[in-house]
Amino acid sequence: MSLGATHVGGTARLVVVTAALDLERHGELLDRLVDLLPAEQPVAWLRGGEGLVGWGEAASVRTSGPTRFADADAWWAELTEHAVVRDEVGAPGSGLICFGSMAFADDPGDSVLCVPEVVVGRRGDQAWITTTSTRGLDRLRDGLVLPSPPEAPAAPADLVWEDGALAEDAWAGAVAEAVARIDAGRLEKVVLARDVVATASADIDVRWPLRRLAAGYPTCWTFHVDGLFGATPEMLVRRERGLVTSRVLAGTIRRTGDDSRDLALAATLARSSKDLEEHEYAVRSVADALEPHCSSMNVPEAPFVLHLPNVMHLATDVAGVVHDAGTVTSLQLAAALHPSAAVGGTPTAEAIALISELEGMGRGRYAGPVGWMDASGDGDWGLALRSAQVDGATVRLFAGCGIVAGSDPASELAEARAKLEPVLGALASD
Repeated sequence: MSLGATHVGGTARLVVVTAALDLERHGELLDRLVDLLPAEQPVAWLRGGEGLVGWGEAASVRTSGPTRFADADAWWAELTEHAVVRDEVGAPGSGLICFGSMAFADDPGDSVLCVPEVVVGRRGDQAWITTTSTRGLDRLRDGLVLPSPPEAPAAPADLVWEDGALAEDAWAGAVAEAVARIDAGRLEKVVLARDVVATASADIDVRWPLRRLAAGYPTCWTFHVDGLFGATPEMLVRRERGLVTSRVLAGTIRRTGDDSRDLALAATLARSSKDLEEHEYAVRSVADALEPHCSSMNVPEAPFVLHLPNVMHLATDVAGVVHDAGTVTSLQLAAALHPSAAVGGTPTAEAIALISELEGMGRGRYAGPVGWMDASGDGDWGLALRSAQVDGATVRLFAGCGIVAGSDPASELAEARAKLEPVLGALASD
């Protein structure tokens, strides 16, 4: 655990001030929040030109193992209890917030929550800046000035690509083995992921792919926490003022770039028994996990087709009214949902065991919850998909596919390639 704060009775005390920003005065800067990020300790959660960016570290915690969610949530509860907060905005994402990225599996992998020293946010016609530290309120207020954008990041240099844990042929073989297990009645669905690795001639500046993802995939949530970055189309759970929503994606088809052809493909996807079956498992797992926390729920009977620049997905938005917001945070809801059938499989235990057996790699925080949370427990937690992990000059990209009865290894490999494209393109220098 790392705490950049004073302690009172063993507990960190943070002083937090949020002030409104004038959109008319700062509109040009606030139109591109991602451009405000410095090279050191940037964090981001952006969609459609809005969201949150931050930098610096006022406090952080790392957790691991089966209790990683509970341990992180307990740390956050203690931190928020002792914090001094002056929030002049009162918008979702203002005041004291943390960014987080949670490990996919109980082992291996660590999880992190961090409180930036500075956060800049924008939502609709509101914008704000939050400063968090151990300084007095007057000094914090004096520091609430929107900074000028730093120097633009450089593109990754001289990237050399190689297969990760499994080469393409070996991964296709793992898919075939998974289908055989499903046909034998061992399980109904499993999500298998593969990785590719690139090495540059110098450390990679994560802001380069972040800027390109935010511009190229505005309907996705572009994120970065502790080296893990991406543009996910899937909202695991959003809790905001008593309402909870979850966007479930399962069932994918690649776009061709021809509008009329893509419309025909979308219709094919909407009628595909294989993809509808995969989607049903994912929706059912989310609805079953949220139901104990909701007084009412809305689960649409049929999915819609979500169009992204490179692929189309079957999608369902599950919504509910939470009855335990006072005792259960959005991170706890994320823990209850994870791993959903969209990233693990059905039944969960059998699917996770098969993932460990066949993938040949540790996922780390890929496909785990990623997002932010405020002092009341509200927040956004997406799934860390279409993502990669940067470590110095090395970047590791991930893509996963839902395998059910009838899945074709060659088709699943093509789908995995399509899902790697967003980050591959974001790392390119041209």
